[in-house]
Parts: sequence; C-alpha cells; structure tokens
Amino acid sequence: MLFFSKDLGIDLGTSNVLIYAAGKGVVLREPSVIALDKNTGKVLQVGAAARNMLGRTPGNVVAIHPLQDGVISDYELTAKMLTEMIRSVVKYAVIKPRMLISVPSSITEVEERAVIQAANEAGARRVHLIEEPLAAGIGAKLDISAPEGHMIVDIGGGTTDIGVLSMNGVATSASIKVAGIVFDEAIVKYVRKNYALVIGSNTAEDVKISIGCVWQRPEVLSMAVKGRDLKTGLAREIVINSDEVMESLKRPARQICDKVLDVLEETTPELVGDISKNGIVLTGGGSQIYGMDMLLQERTGIKCMVADDADSCVAFGCGKSLSWINHMQEDTINIARRRLLKD
Repeated sequence: MLFFSKDLGIDLGTSNVLIYAAGKGVVLREPSVIALDKNTGKVLQVGAAARNMLGRTPGNVVAIHPLQDGVISDYELTAKMLTEMIRSVVKYAVIKPRMLISVPSSITEVEERAVIQAANEAGARRVHLIEEPLAAGIGAKLDISAPEGHMIVDIGGGTTDIGVLSMNGVATSASIKVAGIVFDEAIVKYVRKNYALVIGSNTAEDVKISIGCVWQRPEVLSMAVKGRDLKTGLAREIVINSDEVMESLKRPARQICDKVLDVLEETTPELVGDISKNGIVLTGGGSQIYGMDMLLQERTGIKCMVADDADSCVAFGCGKSLSWINHMQEDTINIARRRLLKD
C-alpha cells in the first residue's frame, strides 16, 4: 500500500495487468478480468477472483476481459477495472500518480486516446505511453543505448509485438494478433474436432502451461482433461499428450515465425548483422511454451533465448522507464502517425 503518490508503470495486457511502483517493484499482478452485476452496474470483483468466475456466473453477473488483442475493447469496464486495481495499490494518496503505460506497436491513434482516457478516469495525474517492444527490451536488460541492433519478440496474451531496438528507440516494429489466447483457442478446437469434447478456455490454458510445446519434447507428457461431450452433453474425461498439443499449436507458432521474418526483411542490413551477432530475445508468457525459442532459431538461423522472468519484462521496462518520465511527451505518442510517415 502506497500512502504517498508514486509514479506507476503499467503493463496493460490482454491476459494480465502488472503494476510497477517506483522504488517498490511490481506491486500488483492480476488477470485483466472484471465481474459486475448487469442489473446495477456494480463491480463485484476484479483480477483473479473475477477470472475464477469466467463461465461460472448466474444470469445477472458477467465476467469478461475488457481488453482484446492488446487494446481496449470496452472503455468503461477497463476504466473501472483499472480504478479498482490502482485503488488497491495507492490509497490515501495526497497527489495523484503519474502513469507510464505500455501499448502494442500496431495501436491506432483512437486506441491510444482510449488508453489515456481510461487511465485518467482511473486516477492518473498524467499519462505517458511506451511501445511494448521497447519496454520489453529495457525489462530484459538489453543494452539498447548504443547504435547497435537488438531484436525483441514479446509474445503476450492478445498480441505478439516484434521490435528492432537501437539507440533507445524502435527502428522497426510489427504486431500480430496471434499470441497466448490464440494458442488456447487452437487447443479448444483440436480437442473439439478430435475428441468431440468441449473444454473451456481456462482448461485449455492449463493444458498449454502444463504440457504445451511447439518443438518435440525429449519425452511425451500426458494430462487428463475434463469437458462436456458434444453428443451426449454429459461430462467426460480424456487423456491428451504433448505431441497432440504440439500439432494444435503448430500453425499459430508458424505465423509468429513468419512475422519475425517479415520484420527482418524490413530491417536495414547493418541492424540485421547486429541481430545475428546479439541474437533474438523472447519475452512474454507465450515465449515460455516449450520449444518456442528452438522453433524460431530453426526458422531464422539466428540464436534465440528466452529472457529471465519473461512474464514481467514489460512491467520492469515500464518501471525502469519511469526515470525518464520528466522528459517524455505527454498524452498520445502517435505511433500510428509515425508509422504512416515512415511508410
């Protein structure tokens, strides 16, 4: 609990929200889910408590993700969720906190303004934005201050952000809406098609975390999965193995690799030379799927490594960037406009 206002770095993700307080580190790590009463509009729960309600609520209660594909899909609910989360971190603050929020590289100007307005409504004194690849690179402890190229691939919940970093900036970047949630959906579709069993997204995520892989494991792992039989409508249990999960995840993993190759094609030869020497760094929860680094290394021919504490890299990057906040441009950073001018 912070009694006096602290600058906050926020990783506003599709799956999870992480809040970094200056001088304190990561003070909140919660799923980006909100549950509210549809009749009264009252917020019932946010975070992990709301996530446990997904698919288990009565008719008058709804539990949803207010962010989709890395951006705000429901502005009012995002503002309410942020308000509750920030209130649990900053209480009785005399001065409202300044906030530095990470956003995907593909964000539009309208989506930027939605993030800023939601943060203002949640109690921000000032709002600054930072691109996710840049925040992830800083959080992964890459030396991006020199005129030398580093590539970062941040596989989050809603988007995979790819960036080439040099001289404290983003030289080339791209974003693809293939990430953790698409992996979960692929597992749901595979189980439905091959076993005529319907499972929920939470179950699919458990399968992905426990036995998920995109590269052949040394030994095959198995896991029991429960769901609803498509024909009878009754509960049924199956056993699924890691080879089957790898088959279901092959396509989305290939799409990410293809996008990385596209970014390398757009990058200057000098920076590509630096990247081949420095390697590609993977961050985000999706990068922890077994074999993601090996698959990308095979496709690109460049050594790949998963960053330490990959889940928290963007949040740590936002936190470290708070030291620059006095020199940052306030409000929209017009990523979309800069991208158009570059093209």
